[in-house]
Amino acid sequence: MSGGVDSSVAAHLLKEKGYSVIGITFKLWPKGFCGMHGAKSCCSVESIDDARSVCAKLDIPHYVINCAKLFKKEVIDYFLKTYEKGQTPNPCIVCNEKIKFPLLLKKAKEIGADYIATGHYARCLFDKKSSRFLVKEGKDKNKDQSYVLFSLTQRALMRLLLPVGDFKKEKIRSIAKKLGLRVYDKKDSQEICFILDNNLERFLKEKLGKRIKPGLITDKRGKILGTHPGTCFFTIGQRKGLRIPYGKPLYVTDIRYRAGHIIAGEYRDTLKKNFIVKDLSWMAGTELSKPIEAQVKIRYQHPKSKAFITPLTRNSCVVDFLKPQSAPTPGQAAVFYKKDTVLGGGWIKS
Repeated sequence: MSGGVDSSVAAHLLKEKGYSVIGITFKLWPKGFCGMHGAKSCCSVESIDDARSVCAKLDIPHYVINCAKLFKKEVIDYFLKTYEKGQTPNPCIVCNEKIKFPLLLKKAKEIGADYIATGHYARCLFDKKSSRFLVKEGKDKNKDQSYVLFSLTQRALMRLLLPVGDFKKEKIRSIAKKLGLRVYDKKDSQEICFILDNNLERFLKEKLGKRIKPGLITDKRGKILGTHPGTCFFTIGQRKGLRIPYGKPLYVTDIRYRAGHIIAGEYRDTLKKNFIVKDLSWMAGTELSKPIEAQVKIRYQHPKSKAFITPLTRNSCVVDFLKPQSAPTPGQAAVFYKKDTVLGGGWIKS
């Protein structure tokens, strides 16, 4: 329970169905730093206090698990290394895979709990045909979070409950208000929970320091267009921050971090028809043996687009879009769908 409205109502819905519910909140930062975060952070003192208040209101036990060291190792360090390599990380997916679900499963085993539950807007159902548990999109398409769950194992899915996946966000807030929960109108947590005020530039400067090197901005032919303060401050498809008078909008089309160069071009230059995906996870079954057609999301807010997925190795594939898509970004996840069901996914390489 993060202290937000979704996990709070999830706890209520489970209790309403007759489950004996226990609230768990993760403390992700060491003492002294956590309290600096604002209300939109999921690890602030205020958020922990909100979760405790909700549990008291619902009359369920509440516990806080300190996982600051593990979070730094698995999420923060990964986040910084990925930006340093000129790629764009997705800490939410990594946190789910390395922190949240493994720790929830461990704690459930320790206390003899049968299930784990979160406030994600997605659905987890058993598919009789494949004899596997699968993740489907949430009913609220504007809030759907199935994308960030693609790497979950069957071990996690067989014990996972997602109570809010069948509701619209407005209904969840309405339920919280009727229950008298003080978090009913609380704003959604920010995208990167561990960055104060969501100031990514400040965070990277503070943590990477002298490892950040300025360099050149060129076009795809090598013509120098300007300079940049560091490749880590940019991502593929980015338009703002280039500060180059050109007559037309310019976008980041490539980042060559070893040379310290950023390549810029027009919007059409961000379009790609195919790219490689590595470190595959197949939620719906075994690895690919032949090409399949699927719908693919290349980032959380990206609309699903039709593509052919062709195996390269046991752990990698090529995604070929029917229509070129803007800015497939190394470091981000590509998630494969069949209608509303997650087939699997992996990490964009090139």
